[in-house]
Amino acid sequence: MYKQMSEELLTFIKHSPSCFHAVHTIAGMLKEAGFQELKECEAWSLQQGGKYFTTRNNSSVIAFTIGKELDDYHFQITASHSDSPTFKIKEKAELKGKGGYIQLNTEGYGGMICSTWMDRPLSIAGRVLVREGNALVSKLISFDKDLLLIPNVAIHMQRDVNDGMAFNKQVDMLPLFSAGECEEGDFYQLLADELHCDVEDICGTDLFLVNRVEPSIWGAKEEFISSAKLDDLQCAFTSLKAMLQSENPHAVNVYACFDNEEVGSGTKQGALSTFLADVLSRINDNLGYGNEELRRAIAKSFMVSCDNAHAVHPNHPEKTDANNCTYMNKGIVVKYSANQKYTTDGISSAVFTELCKKANVPVQFFANRSDMVGGSTLGNLSNQHVSLHTVDIGLPQLAMHSAYETAGIKDTAYMVQALTTFYNMNLHITDSDVVEVQE
Repeated sequence: MYKQMSEELLTFIKHSPSCFHAVHTIAGMLKEAGFQELKECEAWSLQQGGKYFTTRNNSSVIAFTIGKELDDYHFQITASHSDSPTFKIKEKAELKGKGGYIQLNTEGYGGMICSTWMDRPLSIAGRVLVREGNALVSKLISFDKDLLLIPNVAIHMQRDVNDGMAFNKQVDMLPLFSAGECEEGDFYQLLADELHCDVEDICGTDLFLVNRVEPSIWGAKEEFISSAKLDDLQCAFTSLKAMLQSENPHAVNVYACFDNEEVGSGTKQGALSTFLADVLSRINDNLGYGNEELRRAIAKSFMVSCDNAHAVHPNHPEKTDANNCTYMNKGIVVKYSANQKYTTDGISSAVFTELCKKANVPVQFFANRSDMVGGSTLGNLSNQHVSLHTVDIGLPQLAMHSAYETAGIKDTAYMVQALTTFYNMNLHITDSDVVEVQE
């Protein structure tokens, strides 16, 4: 079971080299499961018992199923994100240097570990806006080819490289495209050839570097998985799998996967946008309820914010709290932060751990060392527009924000099992003192 689920995850990641491809892959899985696609700019006609999804910017997606017995109308939501740290190619991409070298002009997207992007095969994926008659059409593009590489400086020319390196993204992190065979303009011709269009018809791009190292299941006992983009496609995948194999007649189950978490979520398609609030409001309107019913439904709702967590590092256990620390293959992580970077409180933690007991899934708890600043996630940002009980969880991993991350082989299946139980349960929230977890 563990290996099969991990293999499915790694296949999903391979099919998702950019946030746009991730949402395209998710949409394909939803359609295959019988979900109807809705356009935000069109009228919606929803029915109890229906399954639907909509996208924004082609990089965020929200799917939902409407129960057939909505006497206790509320939402049960999971939220994850589609983006990962990488390098974005600037619109004027080519940089011509000495000896005929051509590099691509990039800028950092999110907080990547720069050194992990060096000396490994890279490619390009994203979207290109192409003129077709009077229309500008968005087209996905992904090269199944080793196209680029960011070379290190030899140790002979940089003797102190192992003493610590401060990377300048405008100098050190530019990928090499050609040693002299290509001419200026060939990069855009490469795009045009792949899309079967003229260079002149390319009107805009959102293109990113992609790590080409194959995902792997490894170890003497096959205990580990390694891949690009485990943060956060592991959670995007597991919450989707749970959504697809669950049924809840008493609630509206919602799956949300947002873009731009790695850069603060403050976009029209990010968790800080109105996307989730807009969708929930339209569901409420289509069910024939008014604003009063919507407010009551949200007050009775629950969100699981799913974004990966830090496992104890074998070489540096001192980097984590002595007791509130987590390990790979030991179960789902409930994340706490006194400064509210995570939304978990006593109520939401109790609800989720109770669900995990019913699912027979182990649970761990994480908090940063009190003298270290940790990261943040999307739950508390989404709550600024849709305020409801929320727990922040994740799966333990090593080398978060590396170009190649590592996790445990068991935890993917644990997450699917727990979130399937969450979607199948009827969470009956009456106020902040009483939460009934009903079968």
